[in-house]
Amino acid sequence: MLTTDESIDLARRAVAHFCAQTTDQAPDTMRLAAETYTDPERYRREVDRIFRQLPVALALGVELPAPKTYRAMTVMNVPVVLVRAEDGVVRAFLNVCRHRGAQLCKAGEGKLQRFVCPYHAWQYDLKGTLKGRYGEATFGKVGPDTHSLTELPCAERHGVIWVCLTPGEPFDIDRWLGDIGPKLEEMKLGSWHLHSQRELDGPGWKVAWDGYLESYHHTTVHPLTVGRYTIGNLTLHDTFGPHQRIVFARRTLEALKVTPEAEWDAEAHIRRIHLVFPNLAISGVIGGHCLVSQMFPGATPSSSVTRQTILCAHAPTSDEERKLTEEFSETALRAVRDEDYVVGAGVQQSLDSGMVTSFTIGRNEPAIQHFHATLAQFNTEQR
Repeated sequence: MLTTDESIDLARRAVAHFCAQTTDQAPDTMRLAAETYTDPERYRREVDRIFRQLPVALALGVELPAPKTYRAMTVMNVPVVLVRAEDGVVRAFLNVCRHRGAQLCKAGEGKLQRFVCPYHAWQYDLKGTLKGRYGEATFGKVGPDTHSLTELPCAERHGVIWVCLTPGEPFDIDRWLGDIGPKLEEMKLGSWHLHSQRELDGPGWKVAWDGYLESYHHTTVHPLTVGRYTIGNLTLHDTFGPHQRIVFARRTLEALKVTPEAEWDAEAHIRRIHLVFPNLAISGVIGGHCLVSQMFPGATPSSSVTRQTILCAHAPTSDEERKLTEEFSETALRAVRDEDYVVGAGVQQSLDSGMVTSFTIGRNEPAIQHFHATLAQFNTEQR
């Protein structure tokens, strides 16, 4: 990403904080009751109102690189299949045959000409239309109008595939993203190379997500990974409706103090993280690499699943490029799985003990405050 007027402004803000030993702050501290993280009824309400009625990031466009490619997954017990049809449009369906409910595709990705049910060989085209049935003459009268696949609202925008997990709940993705949309577009995610993906089990989704929203812990939790490169407790914070951008300062930032602004390579000294409510974090760009994280609540308030994707500006072509990519991937894995989620598991255990009554979120953790204020808004809204 080239240095722009905006990146100069962000670097200028970061340098000012570095010199003053300050950070962006909320007006006051915030108290969060322990029930925010543990209450089963609140958890069920959040899953329903937020994760099943709002557009959530289910995949990246590069995961469906060509027509007739698909990806099948189960998201919070909902079986979903994404497919790029012959017209190039990505569609989402319940991964469920309309006859007896068999799943059409196994979890994973691949190519196909049609959906064919493994149970009784009912067939659907890639737009979900029922096209054929084994033993059609003996079955009885059903047709495409009543027995085509159940479609889920879906939109591909800014290199991300957004889906509402409730049929019949259409959304305007540009309106939902608002002013953060152009920020996502600047990253050109659709042109990146997908290097690797993995799923990580974690503590409750809010405990896990809180860790993505601040640098206050970087020095203590990540001294050998993230903390080697970023300045702890220095964060820039900007909001875009329910969405956010935070910017961490890299340890090289001090060099800008003695460099004329006209010579700044600002992007080399800051790290932007775009956070799209409720479950997407795009972290980078760092040395031609980008980390994309998708967070999903687990089966209980105490568990979560994170889908971690490593992107490269292009496919590595040399031993050195492969080495750098693997190092970036390994650092991301260690920082989240072995550091953040290990600490988070302890936090979750403390909450589940029933002995913790509340947390205090600091003024220096404004992104956590904004996230929980947004959650509270959706929890109280009538939908």
